[in-house]
Amino acid sequence: MKLVGRQWPSLLVWVGLLALPFWLPWVGGYQELGTRVLVMALAAMSLNFLLGFTGVLSFGHAAYFGLGAYGAGLTIKYLAPSTPLGILVGVLVGTIAAAIIGALIVRLRGVYFAMVTIAFGQVCFYIAYKWDDLTGGYDGLRGFARAPIDLGVATPDIANNGTLFYFFVLLVFGLAVGLQALILASPFGRTLLAIRENERRARFLGLPVERHIWLSFSISCFFTALAGSLYALLNNFADPLGLNYIMSGNIVMITVMGGMRTFWGPLVGAVLFVMLQDSVSSMTTNWMFFVGMTFVLVVLFFPRGLMGMLKKKAEA
Repeated sequence: MKLVGRQWPSLLVWVGLLALPFWLPWVGGYQELGTRVLVMALAAMSLNFLLGFTGVLSFGHAAYFGLGAYGAGLTIKYLAPSTPLGILVGVLVGTIAAAIIGALIVRLRGVYFAMVTIAFGQVCFYIAYKWDDLTGGYDGLRGFARAPIDLGVATPDIANNGTLFYFFVLLVFGLAVGLQALILASPFGRTLLAIRENERRARFLGLPVERHIWLSFSISCFFTALAGSLYALLNNFADPLGLNYIMSGNIVMITVMGGMRTFWGPLVGAVLFVMLQDSVSSMTTNWMFFVGMTFVLVVLFFPRGLMGMLKKKAEA
């Protein structure tokens, strides 16, 4: 009974996500909106792995999100019209870049680490913006589309069926967050929490702090690149704005609004952010003002985020 009591929030989340294609139209939503929530939730949960559970802030995660998107799009357009291959290459490109950049900046802390991640992100943005022949420049990368997946016994047409593509993204999302949960529950995950709580004490205990932060950064960017690959497949499009610091700010905003030290907080933040963005942008071009004001109100009245406050009340 205690186990069920601890797991009921997760069960509720999965029931809601599995049934989403059936109840979303009843609240004025549409299929692609639910898929976009999953993609942004995965990006935010990936950042939360680094920020919420390791205590290191990155303002440049859009670089790996965008690299994943471009890696997937370029692979499908120029190498082979294969959805799994596109995702694989997109994830590899983002993860390798993160591993290299992380090794260079792992000794930095606080605002210095955050500012350098922005700088690297803007370098990636500038390259994508200027390399017209490969990336399409500011107009973005077009001319590719997600392809049906050949399973041998069946070929789900995720290219033309939005519901099938949603469940495909949900499957990838489930595998990714399940892997994150296993990592956080492992001894390595516990060392990340120790570094977050007191880095000096963790160092005195003999933990290789820099190595653990580098691994946490690389793992976080691995999942971010996966989200970027899915984002490219959702839109059949990749553009430099996916690499921009504004996208990084959106990912941080989603994480903080939902609750950055809770596992499901970023998902709640993604639901709020994406739904608010979609509804307000259809009424006014100044939608960013209203999203920003919502963020300010959440920070003022729910400093731990929406899920953080619920968790606090449940523990009280």
